[in-house]
Amino acid sequence: MKKEPLKKYKTPWPTKAAMEQIYELNLWGTNGSEFYSGSGSHDEKIIVPYIKAVNSFFKSFKEPLTVCDLGCGDFNVGKQLLTYVKEYIAVDIVFDLIERNKEKFKRENVHFVCSDISKDTLPKTDCVLIRQVLQHLSNDEVSRIVPKLKEYTYLILTEHLPENDFIPNLDIISGQGIRLKKNSGINLLAAPFYLKVRETQELVSITLPNGKGKIVTYVYTL
Repeated sequence: MKKEPLKKYKTPWPTKAAMEQIYELNLWGTNGSEFYSGSGSHDEKIIVPYIKAVNSFFKSFKEPLTVCDLGCGDFNVGKQLLTYVKEYIAVDIVFDLIERNKEKFKRENVHFVCSDISKDTLPKTDCVLIRQVLQHLSNDEVSRIVPKLKEYTYLILTEHLPENDFIPNLDIISGQGIRLKKNSGINLLAAPFYLKVRETQELVSITLPNGKGKIVTYVYTL
C-alpha cells in the first residue's frame, strides 16, 4: 500500500499529524518495513518480558477476556497477545497504519479501528491495554482519556519512567518527545489525573541501560 506524501494530509488534529509524520519520516527508525513503531515495540529485551507477563495475566482467567489495545502501532507486540483472549480490538490514530494492519494481521477475533482515543468513544471490552502511548500526549489529552477508562474492569498501563524519584505528569506538547527529558513520567493516580483504582499490581519492570530509565507495566483493577 503506497502512502500519500505528508503534505497532502488534511487533518486539524496536531497529535494525528505528529504521528503521521513519525511514520512518514521513519522518526522511530526502520527495519525495512513501511511502518515501524520503534525499538520499544521490537527490542526483545523490552517486549519479551512484557509479552510473557501479559499473556500470563490473560491466561489466569477461566473465561477469556475481551481486550482493547489503544495505540497498537505496527502490531508487532499485539500479534503475540492473542492466544488467551476472546476478542482483541486494536486502535491507532494513523489511518494508513490501521489499513496496513487489517491486511497483514487478518484473524477472526482481531479487529482494527482508526480512532483518536482522546476525542472518540472507545471500544467496550473487559480489559484495556495502553503501552507507552500516554507518555507522548499532553496533560490535556491524557485528561480527556482518563474518564473513559472507568468503563473497563482492568487497565494494563505501560510507561517509560525515570529510574529514580521524579515529579510525575509534567506537561509536554503532544508528539514532541516524552516526559523523560524533563525527568518526569506519567502516573495516572497522581495530580492532575487522579484515576481511581481498586487494586494496583506491578506486572513487569525493565531497567534500560545507560541511565535511560525504566519501562514499567502496571495492572489496575478499576
